[in-house]
Amino acid sequence: MGLVGFQEDGKKQISLSTTNDDFHDTRRYVFTCAVFASLNSVLLGYDVGVMSGAIIFIQEDLKITEVQEEVLMGILSIISLFGSLAGGKTSDAIGRKWTIAFAAIVFQTGAAIMALAPSFSFLILGRLLSGVGVGFGVMIAPVYIAEISPPAARGSLTSFPEISINFGILLGYISNYVFSGLPVHISWRVMLGVGIIPSVVLGFTLLRIPESPRWLVMQNRIEEARIVLLKTNEMGMDVEQRLMDIQKAAAIGSANKYESKGVWHDILSPTPTVKRMLIAGCGIQCFQQITGIDATVYYSPTIFKEAGIQSNSKLLAATVAVGFTKTMFILVAIFLIDRVGRKPLLYLSTVGMTACLFCLSMTLGVLDHGEFGIVLAMLAVCGNVAFFSVGIGPVCWVLSSEIFPLRLRAQASALGAVGSRVSSGLITMSFLSVSHTITVAGTFFVFSLISLVSVVFVHKCIPETKGKSLEQIEMVFQKGGGEQEIGIVEMGDMERLVQEQDLTLTDT
Repeated sequence: MGLVGFQEDGKKQISLSTTNDDFHDTRRYVFTCAVFASLNSVLLGYDVGVMSGAIIFIQEDLKITEVQEEVLMGILSIISLFGSLAGGKTSDAIGRKWTIAFAAIVFQTGAAIMALAPSFSFLILGRLLSGVGVGFGVMIAPVYIAEISPPAARGSLTSFPEISINFGILLGYISNYVFSGLPVHISWRVMLGVGIIPSVVLGFTLLRIPESPRWLVMQNRIEEARIVLLKTNEMGMDVEQRLMDIQKAAAIGSANKYESKGVWHDILSPTPTVKRMLIAGCGIQCFQQITGIDATVYYSPTIFKEAGIQSNSKLLAATVAVGFTKTMFILVAIFLIDRVGRKPLLYLSTVGMTACLFCLSMTLGVLDHGEFGIVLAMLAVCGNVAFFSVGIGPVCWVLSSEIFPLRLRAQASALGAVGSRVSSGLITMSFLSVSHTITVAGTFFVFSLISLVSVVFVHKCIPETKGKSLEQIEMVFQKGGGEQEIGIVEMGDMERLVQEQDLTLTDT
């Protein structure tokens, strides 16, 4: 991959010299690792998508009440907080890679129990296990990908879990439509059982991906970390310098090495720098959910029925259109996130979602249930998920995985994932009850107001992190205060990066 030379003191040094073939091989290798690590997120997406349709047949087969429906839909998100909280410590103990494997095993067990459930009680048991697996999965995948990715591609690669969630949602919607013709007592079981397939595939793919180099450094396994960095660093990047930066961040061998209790103390009693990081990372996670995206996805048949669609087959077909839109626009985000930056996409996303949610509330509340109202409602829902997918959906996970310092990253990311899942669960478990109280239209009007607040939050609390190493991002928050000051620091960092790249290209 590169030439190996020796310094005057005889120590081996990795040269920056690489070929274009090496560059493309590195890109392919990192891309493959990111795809494999993101398969757990397919499971979450599939569950969200498939439950929106399967619940229609579960109600008919098991005769569950509306309250039981809300609990069944929302309990996964609530219980996943335990997986997310345990995920940080687990990933620090056994590694990022094997935490991904553990998440898949737990989810697979829960999905199998749900598919075979003879009663509501067994459905809940399977749902609880699946929730724990989801909690581990949504927390660890972005952390792993951020830690193996070169800075120039980290934004797009760390968005892969969000792509996978959207792809899983689309597969869930398609599964609902395809299997809806089966007998009622079989259809929903097949829909849920198909969700086991991605976790089986993940088990085999884990044999191909490496452990995170940053976790290896934290374990003082320096040579193994160097080998991984040689495989994942792009042309022109000094592997030895990157390794030194990671070692400094991890504080290997220093008297200030933090134990788990010390890490949580730093999170719960944060310095001003860590407080800014927590507000940005956890805040954007919560806004991602309290603007109602999971309610829109889980209850899309309810929304379209409110708009005027009556038959189950047409309701499920309409949800496929939502899933297709959501998946297509996440691909747009992947293309733009490392070109345009995180913050412009967040502005576009939150403003667009606010407009679409307001339009949906007006459509459901004012227009008759005619063809025009149905079309406008579908456009508003598709527009909402499109703006979500192009911005706050993927950018939220990118930010939460890259803004925290190495010693806090796993636990702080876990805390952000907890905020996301709890917010999702509360919204999902209360949507039907709130809709009965203030109507579906009124509920989405509230969502539009929350989305408007998220625009202000992005402006005040989120700095731009495009093009920075994880260690440089920490410096932005250390020197940050107001938006203007952060911008100045970012510009200085970018100038230094450009100068360093120019020098590197000149030498090679």
